[in-house]
Amino acid sequence: MCTLVVSIMTLVAVLQSSPAVFGQFPRACMTVDGILSKECCPELISPDGQNLGVCGQTASRGSCQDLTVPDIPHNPEYPFTNVDDRERWPNKFFNRTCVCEGNFWGYNCGECRYGWAGESCDQPAPPVLRKNIKNCTVEERRRFVDALDQAKRTVHPDYIICKEHWLGLLGPNGTEPQVGNVTIYNLFVWMHYYAVRDTLLGPGQPFKAIDFAHEGPAYNTWHRMHLLWLEREIQKMLGDETFALHYWDWAVGGSECDVCTDDMMGARHPLNPTALSPGSPFSRWQSVCMSLDDYNRLVTLCNGTDEGPIFRNPGGNVDRPAVRVLPRGRDVGRCLDLPLYDNANWTETAERSFRNTLEGFDHPDGEYDPSIRSLHNLAHLFLNGTASITHASANDPIFALLHSYSDAIFDAWLLLQNTSSLVNYPEEGAPIGHNLNNTMVPFFPVVRNADVFQFSQDIGYAFDALPESVPEDSSQLTSFEIFAMGVGAFMGCVVSVLVAFGIARRLSAKRRGGPDGKGVYQPLLKEEDDKGRRYTVETAVTFTDNEVICKVDKE
Repeated sequence: MCTLVVSIMTLVAVLQSSPAVFGQFPRACMTVDGILSKECCPELISPDGQNLGVCGQTASRGSCQDLTVPDIPHNPEYPFTNVDDRERWPNKFFNRTCVCEGNFWGYNCGECRYGWAGESCDQPAPPVLRKNIKNCTVEERRRFVDALDQAKRTVHPDYIICKEHWLGLLGPNGTEPQVGNVTIYNLFVWMHYYAVRDTLLGPGQPFKAIDFAHEGPAYNTWHRMHLLWLEREIQKMLGDETFALHYWDWAVGGSECDVCTDDMMGARHPLNPTALSPGSPFSRWQSVCMSLDDYNRLVTLCNGTDEGPIFRNPGGNVDRPAVRVLPRGRDVGRCLDLPLYDNANWTETAERSFRNTLEGFDHPDGEYDPSIRSLHNLAHLFLNGTASITHASANDPIFALLHSYSDAIFDAWLLLQNTSSLVNYPEEGAPIGHNLNNTMVPFFPVVRNADVFQFSQDIGYAFDALPESVPEDSSQLTSFEIFAMGVGAFMGCVVSVLVAFGIARRLSAKRRGGPDGKGVYQPLLKEEDDKGRRYTVETAVTFTDNEVICKVDKE
């Protein structure tokens, strides 16, 4: 065994060599005093300008208290202690925050909890209605697209991102908080990136077997909170409490993206099939947080800089035929029939797990198969572009609609199983951040996974329709299906001849970049781009306030 001890000054020097983004917090707390004290308890100013005191205490809305974060043991596959600033979130940054009374909510207790309204936050809020965007009127679609575009261009009035590691948050002189503005939608993107990014142990030494939002029980709860956050921020931006994040029903089968039109999520560019049509405002969007390998190599993080346009090529990856078609409604129905929310070992290999099946690592009937990518994963991979790259996928606005439908499936499961209980949601033993009472990274104020494991109407929204389970006799073939199978057998003979000709023609087209040389069949993703992380490691690292100790077992 070899032991490496790195002084804190050396670590800080490495991390200060290039700017980084390591948190998202209220700008009111990102002062020298706030960072040094690790206290985030701002005063609350009422709409009429009245000072209601710290955390709204004079109005009995809340008070400043020590933040209690459950000390849940890390899963053995995460071998570190006190290394990653996301551990026991957000204690590396703040350990005293506003604790709000009743249904008051927010970093200064100035809002209501999700699902509540009224001056005293004591009235159930009418749920906003998330619709299938294809069923929205022309005007509803226009308003929805315009709202997303406005969020992309609007600097968040209350939250900022840090531009330096938590150890160097006050800059080289200790007097200049390293913070920066970010737009509402870019913060949405950054939050997803920050939750899935690697742990940085040194230049070019990322620990990859970590993800606070995927491959574990928190997949549904984390993304539900992610959407709730964006929905409310856009509501506040618009001054419209009825705004809702509509959904894309991607369980339609076939090889067409039926929402990829200019009045919805952007059509294909007429001259560049991997780009978006200039008729869509999304064609002008710039992606952020794309360059994960560069961040790891430089020991830095995404700082919100523009890194190029969105790209998308639905169904265009000819190298991987299995991801060229969308999931089917029957696949969703089979997933809904699974009675267990999750199952040991609580990762991407869990079998008979509703969560793992919906996430897309299991066959729709719950059987684990490492070659399978189904449901949510398949919908991402089908898009074959920015939306298919895990850490950067939220850059494509179709991400919000894709996950809104995934959330509808989660809601349907809760209703069909007639429970909002937390049975089969582990209290410990799951991957880091995925246990029942873990606080979700990087939401602030803190939210536990348990807090949003409930019916959607109880937290302020509903769906116009929910997917349904497969009927019990669905395995029995109808006479029509038997007839169709006979016809299919005949057609199969005909098709096999045509396929042989088509394959040769397609391969020829691929060599020259697609028909007319325009790259229609360009595979934008490699096989490894969607591989689930494997939780294995031979390294143990312990970080204290004075040193980093890395113990590497050598064979």
